[in-house]
Amino acid sequence: MKTITKKELVHRIAEQTGVTKVVAKDVIQSFLNAIIDELADGNRLEFREFGVFESRERAARLAQNPRTLEKVPVPAKRIVKFKVGRLMRKKVSGEDVGNLSLDDGDEDDAPAVKPRKASGGNEAQGMA
Repeated sequence: MKTITKKELVHRIAEQTGVTKVVAKDVIQSFLNAIIDELADGNRLEFREFGVFESRERAARLAQNPRTLEKVPVPAKRIVKFKVGRLMRKKVSGEDVGNLSLDDGDEDDAPAVKPRKASGGNEAQGMA
């Protein structure tokens, strides 16, 4: 296993896209800053096939110091949760992903939530 740094990713992306390392670094840093800002505002970020980031409130609790066995209060705090998407889960586990790609189903035009069907079933049919 090897640790990949942001610098290495910048280099790889600059080579793959033909942009300069400065431009690649600016784009990556802007993307990471945007994720942090959205999570700090309490928003949920969904990247289809990749995964979902969301911040959640962790309740206050009593923990135990393992050395002294003393009970220690831990205050409530906000944490970041990440739920792995289908493509990442399959690729990391070594499954065949076929033609599945992060580029498939570009969510820019898709609604974040599926629209609900109108009640009554056939009310919308035949109207133009």
